[in-house]
Amino acid sequence: MAEAKILVVDDEPDVLEVVKSRLKLYGFQVITAGDGEEALRQVEREGPDLMLLDVNLPKKDGLEVLRILREDILHRHLPIIMLTAKGDIADKLAGIEAGADDYITKPFDSTELIARTRMILMRTSRGLDANPLTRLPGNISIARELESRLRNKKEFSFLYIDQDNFKCFNDHYGYQRGDKAIKTTASIIIKVVKNEGSDGDFVGHIGGDDFVVITGKGKEDAICRGIIDSFTREIILLYDEEDRKRGYLGCESRECSRKDKAGIMTLSIGVVAGLPGSMAHSAEISLRGAELKEKAKALPGSRYVKA
Repeated sequence: MAEAKILVVDDEPDVLEVVKSRLKLYGFQVITAGDGEEALRQVEREGPDLMLLDVNLPKKDGLEVLRILREDILHRHLPIIMLTAKGDIADKLAGIEAGADDYITKPFDSTELIARTRMILMRTSRGLDANPLTRLPGNISIARELESRLRNKKEFSFLYIDQDNFKCFNDHYGYQRGDKAIKTTASIIIKVVKNEGSDGDFVGHIGGDDFVVITGKGKEDAICRGIIDSFTREIILLYDEEDRKRGYLGCESRECSRKDKAGIMTLSIGVVAGLPGSMAHSAEISLRGAELKEKAKALPGSRYVKA
């Protein structure tokens, strides 16, 4: 809790300084922004754990910033507390309707500020199992999203995405470059889903080099093609030039202690389309996606198999 990073957004320097000093006193890391556009840049650059967001801001007001973040696949789960003027009920209602987690009225009491900040952080830590590397929702959230879609009975498609030859890459270059490969893949998936998907699409990180996408029926082919094309172009750049030219890495196999050749990383994607269909539980969907992903692995290069 004490190590949480808080982004404070307000166009009044005095307010920023007071809030920053109080939060730091209680052990929080604090970053600041003075307008809406800077706030969005700070979210991308710093990845805060919570945002304190003033409603009245220059360039982009707080409500616009809130709406942008709630429509963003990566940042829609960021907890946001709105800072509103005393008695401005309209701002409070607009913030809650747009997806704010809470609001505090200015001028506010420092004790209340700390208490509400801690409460929202605690609630978020219990409700969202975000992956620490990519900040994408993890297994609990993936299961909840699937169960919600099943209850809704609206057709959707489920993509199970796996990186091939990642372990050898990670062993060869080290965990720092391995982490970069995972983050690059996550960024590619998010970008393609934003461009090719539908409203409300979901991207999750199962763990390691496995990801999922939940999208509207009919969007899956364009998303798969887009992810594979971007991955093929970008992942090769993480290899040393000599290895790129050779087209493979020498990899020590853990299982049989002999030298194997591991090709450049590829993607295998299993696609379960037209859900819910006959499936009644999230585990069935995940299992079917994993089975189709294994079929894709048996094919050369980056491929997706759809059923």
